[in-house]
Amino acid sequence: MSQVDPSPSNFIRQIINEDLASGKHQSIQTRFPPEPNGYLHIGHAKSICLNFGIAQHYQGKCNLRFDDTNPEKESVEYVESIQRDVRWLGFEWSGDIRYSSDYFEQLYGYAVELIEKGLAYVDELTPEEIREHRGTLKSPGRNSPYRDRPITESLDLFTRMRNGEFKEGVICLRAKIDMASSFMVMRDPVLYRVRFAHHHQTGDKWCIYPMYDFTHCISDALEGISHSLCTLEFQDNRRLYDWVLDNISIDCHPRQYEFSRLNLEYTMMSKRKLNQLVVEGHVEGWDDPRMPTISGLRRRGYTPAAIREFCLRIGVTKQDNTIEMGMLEACIRDDLNENAPRAMAVLNPVRLVIENLPADHEEILQAPLHPSKPEMGTRALPFSREVFIDAADFREEANKKYKRLVLGKEVRLRNAYVIKAERVEKDDSGNITTIFCSYDADTLGEAPADGRKVKGVIHWVSARHGVPAEVRLYDRLFNVPNPGAVESLEATLNPRSLQVLQGAIVEPSLCEAKPEQAYQFEREGYFCRDSHSEGMVFNLTVALRDVWGKEESA
Repeated sequence: MSQVDPSPSNFIRQIINEDLASGKHQSIQTRFPPEPNGYLHIGHAKSICLNFGIAQHYQGKCNLRFDDTNPEKESVEYVESIQRDVRWLGFEWSGDIRYSSDYFEQLYGYAVELIEKGLAYVDELTPEEIREHRGTLKSPGRNSPYRDRPITESLDLFTRMRNGEFKEGVICLRAKIDMASSFMVMRDPVLYRVRFAHHHQTGDKWCIYPMYDFTHCISDALEGISHSLCTLEFQDNRRLYDWVLDNISIDCHPRQYEFSRLNLEYTMMSKRKLNQLVVEGHVEGWDDPRMPTISGLRRRGYTPAAIREFCLRIGVTKQDNTIEMGMLEACIRDDLNENAPRAMAVLNPVRLVIENLPADHEEILQAPLHPSKPEMGTRALPFSREVFIDAADFREEANKKYKRLVLGKEVRLRNAYVIKAERVEKDDSGNITTIFCSYDADTLGEAPADGRKVKGVIHWVSARHGVPAEVRLYDRLFNVPNPGAVESLEATLNPRSLQVLQGAIVEPSLCEAKPEQAYQFEREGYFCRDSHSEGMVFNLTVALRDVWGKEESA
């Protein structure tokens, strides 16, 4: 299980400290209650780290409970993906997995209790009529003509709703609260609606399903939750949360506390819109490496430690704000710089021939897996007369600021020898096809003996031993900072969010790379082997340096 840094304080921890000190609570019980209607995203990671982290810090418990009250949009696939994501992030829930559907019978009983107390009624207004009667933020709502129907009649109709005697949309159960309330959520909210949909847990047992606001508070109470943590958009809903628990015969009354949700630049946290991207084929699926989903970040090479650190850095507040993408990238960059083994890959190769080496020359050099961690060991680098370098690392002419290979000048091949470019060969179109060089045999791990200085270092791969690979360069999925605010989702998509390089050459040690294992391709960036592809396919996780900030200021 992961260990969350207990040191940063926030208003929620201050509340918990006070509750424990006063004796209000003897132990801490939290929960993470996702809806199984999509894959979890980075915003959910914040909630996971908060709820599980709070329980961990106070030696309490955290439940995983699926809020499965909308079977038309839910599936076992989503249930399973959420479990994988929580565990991958390094957390384990208390006891068995819980479902709101576990409590359907009890929820039904509490709904009957509200009817018997005259606090709920069966309404026959259509959904459109209910909206019309609700009023606006500036004008009060109007009572339904069915609001004062006899209790016995509502009880009978509710029983018939459960028995499947009514079509969808023609009848519902509503709480009787206050149609003039300044809080829209308190204007006789719907508690139950008819849905003839197969449920992934209860099958066809039910044809009426409770609404989230009715279900959530009761589920919290049944599980003995001490602190119900949710995001700010549920702030007004706290009134209904408390109203339901105050008016049913249940002993436990958890308290709801709201914190700001995570908003990240150049992405979105709407599962509906993320699902739209998947359905319309703009991305491969929920785990496309461009998606902000936890599974997408994982496939791209992000680590659980980096995501937990990101959640730690952004903190927990009551003020909504938007986090720069650079902060997320800084977390993974810091993690991989410290922990990722090094390797060499040439993404846009051009052939380089070392003419003063025999044609059959072959030499095994040793290179560190990490420059500052000798305990990680070394890797074997085959070296031969012909190697590949990146086309961007050579120019026929260049100014003094260019520190790579120039015709007539010297450069060091990383972890190998100093070479000098002597001449080039071009095709009929004038493109360089081969660079001919000489090498200094006495410069392996040594500076040139005569004291001449060689400042540039470039990476390379043996032409004889290098392995062809596909490299996928990922960039932001959207080309505007706040795509959720733009009406046309498709218009905000970045056409260069994925570039596929088919002709890359990687060092042979990468044949042993495991899916999702991160590497630093020296001088290129951090990459991982794609978990969904056969063969040598590598995904860019993040560049070596922060290119986001540079692009924003350009």
